Amino acid sequence: MIRKQEITTFEFPENAVIWDVRDAKAYAEGHVKGAVNKPIDALTPESLTQVASDQSIYILCGGGSKAPRAAEKLDGFDSSREYVVLMGGTRAVRDAGIALEQS
Repeated sequence: MIRKQEITTFEFPENAVIWDVRDAKAYAEGHVKGAVNKPIDALTPESLTQVASDQSIYILCGGGSKAPRAAEKLDGFDSSREYVVLMGGTRAVRDAGIALEQS
């Protein structure tokens, strides 16, 4: 199941699984604290084996266009999971004044 949520109203749950689906360069320039880089082109059914099946996967990108595509791709692999697209992506986080991490 795919659900959408505005990132500016998102309360990051403790131990949340957050996947940033941008490329490694964009991720390194700035990402949400706790987000793991999982480029959209590298998502496979095996990617899902790293996450408990009852845990939601929060997906974001730079501006909001790649995350919905990534959610659809993951839903195609396993539609029994919950995928939450964080609308507005990293750009919305920055615009809201929330600090981004660099790596």
